[in-house]
Amino acid sequence: MSDDKDDRPEPQYGVYATPEEQRARIQKPDATWSIETGESVTDAPASASANKAGAVPRASVDPGRSRAIDRIVTFALLAYALVNVAVAALALLDFPQYAATVFEVMGIPGEFTNLDGGQTWGTAAAVALIIGYLITAWFSVRRTMAGKIAWWVPLVGAVVTHLVVGALAIVPLMSDPAFTAYLTSIS
Repeated sequence: MSDDKDDRPEPQYGVYATPEEQRARIQKPDATWSIETGESVTDAPASASANKAGAVPRASVDPGRSRAIDRIVTFALLAYALVNVAVAALALLDFPQYAATVFEVMGIPGEFTNLDGGQTWGTAAAVALIIGYLITAWFSVRRTMAGKIAWWVPLVGAVVTHLVVGALAIVPLMSDPAFTAYLTSIS
């Protein structure tokens, strides 16, 4: 007695179908293809159950439009950052005046006296600020040219760069007697 039935389990839906056959069967566009090519599939039939329920089908997002918005936002953030970097770098290069402004804003009595240390660390902070901006701009442009979302890069770059610049700028302030006396008086 020969058994025509195979010992393998019954195949599930679509196990032996090609991706094209599966898409044709379920009548939906291939989202992976749409994402990879950046083209929307316009000939996809609407779901019959959604139309029976009276729901309005959602408009598909145009990848070209979202990329254009991403580019505009990315380059607007980079332009804004460029202005801020130029102003802040010039201020850090004249660190004694920068420290005097910090003292005035914080209400610290006295005068900044660590002039040599301030000039050295202020220059280092200005250079770090410029290098941080250049790296951020380079990475943003690369992601934009690759068609990837890049609006977040200037934001992350600004946070990281300002942490480094703040650490460099605080060193001469912490070694100034008037600044440390003020810090000990408020604690």
